[in-house]
Order: sequence, then structure tokens, then C-alpha cells
Amino acid sequence: MGKPTGFLEITRHDHGYAPVEERVKHFRDFVLPLPESQMREQAARCMDCGIPYCHNGCPVNNIIPDWNDLVYRGNWREALNVLHSTNNFPEFTGRICPAPCEASCTLNFNDQPVTIKDIECAIIDKGWAEGWVVPQIPAHRTGKRVAVVGSGPAGLACAQQLARAGHGVVVFEKNDRIGGLLRYGIPDFKLETSMIDRRLAQMQAEGVEFRPNSHVGVDISARQLLAEFDALVLTGGAEQPRDLNVPGRELRGVHYAMDFLTQQNRRVAGQKITAEEILVTDQHVVVIGGGDTGSDCVGTSIRQGARSVTQLEIMPKPPLHENKLLTWPNWPLKLRTSSSHEEGCERDWAIATKAFVAKHGQVSAIKLVRLEWQLVDDRQTMLEVPGSEFEIPADRVFLAMGFVHPVHKGMLRELGVTLDPRGNIRADTVSYQTSLNKVFSAGDMRRGQSLVVWAIREGRQCARAVDEYLMGRSDLPR
Repeated sequence: MGKPTGFLEITRHDHGYAPVEERVKHFRDFVLPLPESQMREQAARCMDCGIPYCHNGCPVNNIIPDWNDLVYRGNWREALNVLHSTNNFPEFTGRICPAPCEASCTLNFNDQPVTIKDIECAIIDKGWAEGWVVPQIPAHRTGKRVAVVGSGPAGLACAQQLARAGHGVVVFEKNDRIGGLLRYGIPDFKLETSMIDRRLAQMQAEGVEFRPNSHVGVDISARQLLAEFDALVLTGGAEQPRDLNVPGRELRGVHYAMDFLTQQNRRVAGQKITAEEILVTDQHVVVIGGGDTGSDCVGTSIRQGARSVTQLEIMPKPPLHENKLLTWPNWPLKLRTSSSHEEGCERDWAIATKAFVAKHGQVSAIKLVRLEWQLVDDRQTMLEVPGSEFEIPADRVFLAMGFVHPVHKGMLRELGVTLDPRGNIRADTVSYQTSLNKVFSAGDMRRGQSLVVWAIREGRQCARAVDEYLMGRSDLPR
């Protein structure tokens, strides 16, 4: 513990943002990090608790007090080694993770947790700037070959770990570029694709082979991969979006959120848009769904020059502050306002969509009703408030209500793997093996829609399970 009284002497100080009027004109990163001296001060606030609940709050179990202490002392390179020991891609989580570790921080009792996420980001950014992040090429090759289907965070983490264990790894991706959700689901203003590309270059140097434009179950037989490889890992994510079956759903202008976000990411990358373009310039936009995907739609719509942006949520408005005595160290339910919300967005809660209103086959408005949530038979039940129906204009509607399970058509049906009651692949978190021999699964395809940091954890753990399956033992960390 570098400074025992640091948490008493130093207040929390977060990174800054570029002014709203500047950042909404582009799709680049707009975070303004703290200077190194201030970042070391923030690291000094860590109490080095006897029971560091941040370990449990972090899905990859980052050794947070250790690298906080190293940063405070100026030992950045050692801090990077500690950080990489549990997390393959801290530059991703340092930017897009909601930081459950900070919710678990003991200092969160007074709303002043350690700036863990900022410190993590500072460590890896310095590592790249100083040239400390280099390929870790295995000393020997095992001769075993593993196919990884899906190049999102779970697939990439699994592939990198297996390659470092000496296996020959081939990653199959249905899209034209590698990265999965990281590349085509998260806006560039939150995660610039150059950060993905430099990791891919590192992984290629470590021996990972990438095969984009390879849609397993459509262009490539999954059974063929089973015959050609010693193990098959399914990390394709949960891509079946939750729909909203109300009158007018078929109208032009009603889209799934991911179609909108993916298209904009392609546009930023300079790729040609082959489908019907989804642009919201000078239009009234309504986003249905109050989570991160909905927030990303808000920020993207504002940058495209929407006339207005409204985000609707079916659940009641959360409290501004949680009751720490009831929630800590668990992830609390409270009102969260993203940087995109701060850029100009109306939000409303406890709202249900009744119908989409048509004008010449195009959506022009939404019929809504207010809800009351009541406890009925020990269950929260939504009831429509009589006489509360109203309408708002909508030229574009984005459905951002989450994902129900992986796509079953194609690869999963061809393989015939057993699914759990929610429609995800059935596999435990020890062996990660599916109902088929030598077929494994990790990430959202196994656990359902979740966070990038959970995908990285599962990818790492699954790699260890595959290594044990192939070699009888494994030195890879869990």
C-alpha cells in the first residue's frame, strides 16, 4: 500500500471530455485523460483493503490493488504485467466496461470509489506508447489445431491464450473484417478500430490465423471443421435481437439498433454501404430500450444531425442514488447517464409502445402508454395507466431491447448442440464443453447477452479447458 492515508487526503478526480459542441461533429474518441502525475495521485487513493471486493466485482478478477500501488510508485511496466496477467485486452475494458469493480470498491460507500477504470486505461495506453506490448510467441508448438468461430472479445481472448499455449489457432468470422461486436457493434467514438487492429497484428505474430468472410454453417460446414480440427470453439455471440411485435412493425423506418450501428461503423471505416442506408439527418429519432445499445444509438443519431432524439424505457425510472447498505458490494440499480445522453436526448421511463403510425408506408409517429409497476402475487407486474395514451413523432425508430439468444439457424442446427432453456448453448464454466465431443462454447453464445469483460473472462477460461482437453494438463490461467 503506497500511501496509507491517500484515500483521506485525495478526492476522486475523473477524466474529462471534449466539449459537446466539438465532439458531436466527429466519430473519434473524445476522452481527455488525466496527466500522469494526477493519475498516480488517484492510484494512491486505493486502500489495499484486507478483503478487496473489487476483485469479486471484476469479472476477469483483475488484481487491482497491486497495479494501483505500482502506478502510485511509478512502476508502470510492472503494473502492465500484472494487468495483462488477468486481462488480454485492457484497452477495450478500460474504455467500454461499466466498471462493476468501482461499484464494489470500499470507498464507494461515500460515492468516491477509486478511478479503477481510468487507471487501467492509463496503464495499457502507456504500455502501447512505450512499446512494451509485444507478441508472446510460444517456445514450442503442440501440433494441435483449434478452430474458433466468432472474432468478438470471447473468441479473440480464447484464440490468443490457445496460441500462446502453442496450438495452431484459426479464427473464422462471417463479416469482412475481424473484431465481431468490438468492430461492428460499438461506435468508434467509444472504441476506435485502430485499437482492435494493433491487437490483431500482435495475435498474428503469435501465430493466430484469421479468416474473415467465412460464415460457418452457411458458407462453411461446421461438420467439416469438426473433421479438420482437434477442437472447435463456438464464440459467435448472442445475435438474435428481441423484437417488438406491435401494429406497424413492418413499416419503413423501424430498424434493429445493431443494423444502424453496424452501418455507421462501416461508413466511418470508408466501406461501401450496400444495403439501404439508415441516416437520421434532420429526422425525429426514437430509441426503444434504455441500455448501452440504446445509448450508442443516441450518440450516433446526434452525430448524424437528428432533429430530435428520444429514448424510451419500459421499466420505471431508477433512483438517482442507490442504498449502499442494501446493495454494496453488488452492482446497484440506479440512474446512469452516459456521455451520449449528455449530448442532447430526451429520456422517459415506464413507457410501453402500442403501435407505429404509418404515413405512406413509412413510420411517422409512435402510440405510447404510461405504465404503473405493481407487486402482484410477489411479482412486479406492469399495468397500463388508464387515459395515459399519447403520441410522439418518429421518422426513425431503433429497437434496442437486447438480445434473446444466439442465432440458431445455420451452425447450431447443423451441429445439433444442446441448448439451455433460454436458447443459449448448454455448457458449464469448468469444462466449457457442449453436448458434443471436442466442441466448446464461451461468451454470449453460452451465457447470453452480457458485457465485453465477461466475454474476455469466458474466452480465457475456455482456452484453459480446451488446452486441458488437448494436452491432459494446462498452465494457462483461469
